[in-house]
Amino acid sequence: MTAASPSAAVHTDWKPTDKWLLGIVLAVINFWLFAQTLLNVIPGIQGGLGIERTVGNLAVSITSLFSGIFIVVAGGLADRIGRVKIMNAGIVLSIIGSLMIALTPANAGVLTSGLLLGGRIVQGLSAACIMPSTMALVKSYYQGKDLQRALSFWSIGSWGGSGFCSLFGGLMASSFLGWRAIFWISIVLSIVALLLVRGTPESRAAVQPGAPARRFDWGGLVCFVIMLVAINIYISQGPNIGWLSWVGITLVAVFVVFALAFLQIEMSRSTAFVDLKLFKNGTFTGATLSNFLLNGAAGTLIVSLGLVQVAAGMSSLQSGLLTLGYLIAILATIRVGEKLLQRFGPKKPMLWGSIITGVGILMCSMTFLLIGQYIVLTIIGFTLFGIGLGFYATPSTDAALSNVPDAQVGAASGIYKMASSLGSAIGVAISAALYVAAQAVDPKLIESWGLFIGRQDNVALRFGGAVGLLFNVFMVVVAIASIIVAVPSKRPGHEEQARPGEVAPAAFGN
Repeated sequence: MTAASPSAAVHTDWKPTDKWLLGIVLAVINFWLFAQTLLNVIPGIQGGLGIERTVGNLAVSITSLFSGIFIVVAGGLADRIGRVKIMNAGIVLSIIGSLMIALTPANAGVLTSGLLLGGRIVQGLSAACIMPSTMALVKSYYQGKDLQRALSFWSIGSWGGSGFCSLFGGLMASSFLGWRAIFWISIVLSIVALLLVRGTPESRAAVQPGAPARRFDWGGLVCFVIMLVAINIYISQGPNIGWLSWVGITLVAVFVVFALAFLQIEMSRSTAFVDLKLFKNGTFTGATLSNFLLNGAAGTLIVSLGLVQVAAGMSSLQSGLLTLGYLIAILATIRVGEKLLQRFGPKKPMLWGSIITGVGILMCSMTFLLIGQYIVLTIIGFTLFGIGLGFYATPSTDAALSNVPDAQVGAASGIYKMASSLGSAIGVAISAALYVAAQAVDPKLIESWGLFIGRQDNVALRFGGAVGLLFNVFMVVVAIASIIVAVPSKRPGHEEQARPGEVAPAAFGN
């Protein structure tokens, strides 16, 4: 192993081992694999715990929401007080969150909802701590080819986990172990991760001598948290509370007021929680916006997999198998996206990836077909989904982070990763809400169109699924537009091949 980067305050006489790297991967995978399983197993959890669908949908989205909100905060804390401290805190939070969910009692009313949602929030905070701290530690203790290898394993933990989560969740939920086993296994692996990374020397960001201490933007953070929690609750609980009820209108008003306050605070402070000046860079804006929108397409999973379980009677394992092509494709094409970036620059592979992703989601939205036909299209659609994201991932990160000044790369990286988690949270919440709300349409009206073939007793359910999935297609279309408008065909100074020693950025979202 090579010496650490001189820009980081680390112990240069300490060398990481493969066991240490395995501990890092296990820490990362606890979010991308175990926490994300709810995208597939939530129908069974809803029935087993006796909670409403809207509460279940909120439980799915709220983890990514809190991860996105606090990832910038945790990354900043890791740089100042220590990356090892924040990583260990994140692993402990993962244990606590998983324990809360595993022990959630069934049919206990507020206690059931409180423990489930509380555990999911703690899991989100855990991911916010683990992602930036582990990435910073890897970059601190490796260089050159060792760094490339370590980053590849880090990406396997994230991408491999996110690709395998639906299948793994279905396997656990359909076995004699039950869905709670998912979180017990997560606890065990978290403990193993703590043991493997034990003894890691502390690492902090280098501080210029005499530099004044930066005051944290607590006002911006509070406004940011309140506005996002308000809109997420409104979206996910809208079918229950009523979109135009006084509660719903109050939530929208809270969102608007605190959003305006947030913008005012961030535009007036030099130490803003979110550096809005970065968005003056069109390339960064286009890459970050498209990243937000394509991560939002995660709503495809909760709608499509939930639909085949309810409408076609599939088990969570059977529905998880539909995503096997997604897992294989995304892992196989990430390096292809890197090669396309080197040859064509970022814009073309970002566009190609987004278009392929949109076509895949469109195939999954054809819920008017017979179940056998729909299953075939869904398998192909999820595979295309994975290929598209694989093509998009590295070029998008490159476009975002290579077009900002060196002094702003840390802030830009935090915002970019925040967009990933928030996109997933909001996309899942809106897709699930539309899926539920559209089922209220009169089935006789849907039948009169003559579009839905086969069984007619579930046309409202299938119509709701189509609406929720088509919203994801819409988000991809907007992502394509943002790339066309904002991302140049070739970034200034872009080399045909990566410079010697240059490391491709980590994949988007994960």
